[in-house]
Amino acid sequence: QLEFITPFQLYFNPDLIFRKLQIWRLITNFLFFGPLGFSFFFNMIFLYRYCRMLEEGSFRGRTADFVFMFLFGGFLMTLFGLFASLFFLGQAFTIMLVYVWSRRNPYIRMNFFGLLNFQAPFLPWVLMGFSLLLGNSIIIDLLGIAVGHIYYFLEDVFPNQPGGKKLLLTPGFLKMVFDTPEEDPNYNPLPEDRAGHQPRGQDQNEQQHPQ
Repeated sequence: QLEFITPFQLYFNPDLIFRKLQIWRLITNFLFFGPLGFSFFFNMIFLYRYCRMLEEGSFRGRTADFVFMFLFGGFLMTLFGLFASLFFLGQAFTIMLVYVWSRRNPYIRMNFFGLLNFQAPFLPWVLMGFSLLLGNSIIIDLLGIAVGHIYYFLEDVFPNQPGGKKLLLTPGFLKMVFDTPEEDPNYNPLPEDRAGHQPRGQDQNEQQHPQ
């Protein structure tokens, strides 16, 4: 907005990425939501709201898995972007988060601007219809829904099917970086490290001089 840089320095361009080694475009294309306006604030609100609800809900205590979902979704969107000539993928990423949240909370009732009442799984499709009314291309929304469904199916559906198994395994280095290491059940702390421990001298003084 301050014109220090332009969208032309941020958009997804495979030729510039692989031939000119402008690697930052793999990330910056997810970070641009257009000029300030209704669409920009709409995306910001939904990104904040549903990212937060996922982090505090089904991903509570699983930060590494949460980050892995970001990486997995971003990777698939980038692959699709190579063939669909898409320039900015931030809105698709937002729709992916909305889709995953909505499928994990299927019984929550939603209200859209006081006009529509529906259950959470229909929210991504309602947003796509709203985007269509605003005159935007729905290809981005469909991409977000597709990637969100792929993640949801591989993470929540397929492992619970007969003969199914968990295919999305969070790499160990992500768990090492983002997750708090589990305490060793065989660890015996030193006496001075135990909760509620008081120095012997202080304990004796309290016995000699009760209040």
